[in-house]
Amino acid sequence: MTADHYAALGVSAHATLADIKKAFRQKASFYHPDRNDAHDAALRFQAVQKAYEVLSDDTARQAYDDNRRRNLLDDPLQTAQEIWQTYSRNILSSSSSSSQ
Repeated sequence: MTADHYAALGVSAHATLADIKKAFRQKASFYHPDRNDAHDAALRFQAVQKAYEVLSDDTARQAYDDNRRRNLLDDPLQTAQEIWQTYSRNILSSSSSSSQ
C-alpha cells in the first residue's frame, strides 16, 4: 500500500508549503522517539519525515500528486463518475451523429 503523505502530516492536498512546514514541525515534534515512547512513534516519525521530504519539493510533490490521481486515491467514486459520464457523452454523441 502506498503511503498517504498528506494524511501523515494531517494536511489537505491543497495545502501550501507553509502549511506543510508547520504540520511537519508539529508532527515531528510529537512523534520524535526521544519525546514519545509509544511503540509506533519511530515509524510515525519516519513517515512524517518522508512526507515532508516529498511534499516540500515541488517536483517530487507533482510526481506524487500525479501518481495519486492515477491510482484514484483522492476520490475513487468521483473519478469513476467522471469516467462514466465522459464515456456516456461520447456514446450519445457518436450515436446521434451516426443517426443523422
